[in-house]
Amino acid sequence: MISKFEPYAFALLRIMAGLMFAIHGSQKILGWPPSEMHPPLASAGGVSGIIELVAGLLIALGLFARWPAFIASGEMAVAFFWKHWPHGWNPVANQGEAAVLYCFVFLYVFARGSGIWSLDSLFARGRRR
Repeated sequence: MISKFEPYAFALLRIMAGLMFAIHGSQKILGWPPSEMHPPLASAGGVSGIIELVAGLLIALGLFARWPAFIASGEMAVAFFWKHWPHGWNPVANQGEAAVLYCFVFLYVFARGSGIWSLDSLFARGRRR
């Protein structure tokens, strides 16, 4: 009975994860919300900010969400192993749990697609008419 709500729960997960990811990118690239982090665009931090902002928005909107989710998942895997792993394997101890969670949430979005409440589903309905 509760499984009938699964598409809606997935849509909320996709939208909120995408928006939160976009905020990380916005913080790096646009300076909002205010942060100490303002990497140059032509740096690893700048590229990650662009990926986070653009992929996060595409995932939240459900627009071609599979590929931005795949790229975002990979970015978070790289972030974990590059920034957090040198401080130990445990994501809680090395402060990498957000990277791990984003990695696997976006891997799921890649596998599942945009689902309901997405621009992809809106455009698919338009093509069927």
